[in-house]
Formats: sequence, structure tokens, C-alpha cells
Amino acid sequence: MTTPTRARAAVILAAGQGTRMKSPLPKVLHRVGGRAMLDHAIDAAEALGCERVVVVVGDHSPEVRAHVVKRLGEAAVAVQDPPLGTGHAVLAAREALADFDGEVVVTYGDVPLLKASDIAPAFGADGVTVIGFEARDAGAYGRLILTDAGLEAIVEAKEASADQLRITACNSGVLAAPAGVLFDLLDRVTNANAKGEYYLTDVVALAREAGHPTRAVFAPEDAVMGVNAQGELAQAEALFQKVQRETAMENGVTMAAPDTVHFSWDTRIGGGAVIEPYVVFGPGAVIEGGARIRSFSHIEGARVAAGAEVGPYARLRPGADLAEGVKVGNFVEVKNVTMAKGAKANHLAYLGDGAVGAGANIGAGTIFCNYDGFFKHRTEVGEGAFVGSNSALVAPVRIGEGAMIGSGSVITRDVGAGDLALGRGEQTMKPGWAGRFMAAMRAKKAAR
Repeated sequence: MTTPTRARAAVILAAGQGTRMKSPLPKVLHRVGGRAMLDHAIDAAEALGCERVVVVVGDHSPEVRAHVVKRLGEAAVAVQDPPLGTGHAVLAAREALADFDGEVVVTYGDVPLLKASDIAPAFGADGVTVIGFEARDAGAYGRLILTDAGLEAIVEAKEASADQLRITACNSGVLAAPAGVLFDLLDRVTNANAKGEYYLTDVVALAREAGHPTRAVFAPEDAVMGVNAQGELAQAEALFQKVQRETAMENGVTMAAPDTVHFSWDTRIGGGAVIEPYVVFGPGAVIEGGARIRSFSHIEGARVAAGAEVGPYARLRPGADLAEGVKVGNFVEVKNVTMAKGAKANHLAYLGDGAVGAGANIGAGTIFCNYDGFFKHRTEVGEGAFVGSNSALVAPVRIGEGAMIGSGSVITRDVGAGDLALGRGEQTMKPGWAGRFMAAMRAKKAAR
């Protein structure tokens, strides 16, 4: 008979973690893969199916509180004031979980690489489960004392014996327990230590004394990495990128120099896509299989369909949507523009706010003049239209199907289907004038 899954909740500790990392931004709001570390922790909790997520924040960190409220609502915030240790921080969440009957996992807002699959094994026990890891260099980590009966104790490195210091099984700080058990044990934790703080790890010994089972499950060391400084933030980013690159290639994405390609947390690339060196994907990039992204391109909030080609040196901003066979070439910027099948903008153009019809050609140096200083306006280029080089299309304006725009034109009014529009000054010819002028100027220069 299968044991029914109990309800799950997560308490994410972000209080006492307002370290500025020598930055005006609170630590847990620093980004990995273009996403705040705290959001990575919330993502993992939601992927676990946690019906309650409570984030414990410090009274000194209004930015973190505002971030949590925006994403989860006011009910998800618990305030720890003053900060008196990890055990005290979890107790701050008790009121928010007063009517909750299920299991609670305690995680951290500065551990961005911990996934739901790493946490899930901690659920399902009647007592306390700690997530541990095998350390490459155990150093100052707390050691897990394991026996056949389970987890016997967590010993801090500074209090460990020589034999205990040789143990490589270490404590990540993440643990799970039934809500009633967890808060009952936390009520018994004292601050009789050098720092005068209430330690979450003390619940292990207290659980054993109370007859509750205690055990450890293990996650990869990289997954439980905490970030406390800019150097560690860079390490976390590197680990994140490594996983994203390997996953993309496993899914059939071709990258000749994967170490030069930068992914965001939500980058989606279909198998068969080709990503050349030095490409950066910001949040919201969707690249379908069969597309090609050439070197030194930056793509954010945009979709590139199969058979489309972008770059080199192109920028796609939010709202750019490129259909099959579209070509966006070097030094072209596209923002909030849909480009239909086979449309082209091969060089040196800005396309902002509008649409380009199937098979239309946008010449080099063309600009969609979308902003009047107050509002954005749209430019519509019809199917099969041809826009000559160095043209300025002043929005709002529509270029009809099959229309042509003469090079160097400034277009301020709609152009009908099949029409030719010229919006430039008439060329004036003065035969021989240049030769006479240059001869006169050379004579003046020679006379000096």
C-alpha cells in the first residue's frame, strides 16, 4: 500500500542575509542566470509542490520584503527582528504556518543552485531529515555523524575531534520535518552558545532525545553552494552556465564554443539550433530548432523560429518575433517587432515597435522612428515591400504590400500598396563647379 504524500511547505531564510556584498543590492537579490538568488529558491519550493512558501526577511531589508510581496503576496512574508540565528528565523514563520499540517523544508535564499529534485528525498520521514553533501574540502563545514540508525549528530568544525574532522559528510543547513515536530523542537532550542543565537542544527540532537528518527540524505556539493561574496557569486554563475550548456547540447543544440555562450535561467533552445561563439541570452529568449544565432548577438525576450538567422552582432530586444526564414544581420536591433516569413534586415538598422510582412526587405541604415518623446508608435511594412537604404519611417506609418521606398527617404505618411514613395530633396547638378572650386582653393593655399 502506498503511503499518501503529505502536504508540503517551505520556509526560505532570507533574514540575516542582508549582506551587501559591498553592493547596494541585498545579497539574496543578486542574480544568477539573470534571476535573483531568492527567486531560484522560491522556484525550487514551487516545483516541489509546496502549497505554502514563507520567506523570512529581516526588518532591515525592505527591498527583499518588497520583492517577496510582489511575487508571493504579503502573506508569504515573515519578519525576524532582531536576527538571533537560524532557529529563531524559522520560528518567525510559525504564525504563517499556524494552520498548516504537513511537512516543512527549511532552505536558504542565498543557495541558488538547489533544485527540487535535490530537496525531494528529504520529505517522507516522521522525524528530522538533513540534506548533506560529500565535501571536496570539508574545512569549516559542520560534520554529519552517521550510524546505522541514521543521523546521530551534527558537529561544528570548531568543536569537532581530530577523527570527526576527517569526516567528509557535511551539513548543508537544509532540513525537513513535519511542521508540528519542527516547531516543537525549536521551542526547546536554547541560545547557550558563544554567539547567543538559536541554531537550527540543534533540533537534530533534540529530536533524538525525544525519540524522533533522524536521518541524512545527500545532494551534490555544487547544488548546496551558498553565496556570501562576489567571488562566490561568480562561481555559482559558472556552475549554472555549465549545467545549461551541457543540457542544451544533450538536447541537440550545436555549439562550437559552448564556454562562450551565456544562458539565462529560462532560455529555451530547440534541438538542431546552431549557436555560434559569444552569444548572450537574456531572460525570455526562445530559439526554435533549426535556427542559427551567429556570433556576438544578444537576445532577450524574443522568439526566433526555425530556419531564421540572427547576427552576427545583432540585438533582439523584448517583443522581437522572427518567423521562419527571417534574416536579421549585423548591427541590426529589433524591439517589439514581428517579422513574417522570409523578411530581411541584413545590415545597420533599427526596427522598433511594428511589423514587417513576409518577404519584405529593409535596407541598410533604415530606422523605425517610433518615439515622439512621450509615446511609442508603430510602423507597419507590408508583405513584399522594399525599403531602400538610409530611410527613416516616422511612426505611426504604414507601408503597403509591394510598395517601394526610395533610398534616403523620410516617410511621414502612409504609402499605398504597390506605390513608390520618395521623401528626399531633389538632386541639383552644377557641371564643372567642383573642379573650379578645388583649383581656386589650391591656389589660395599655395599663396600662403
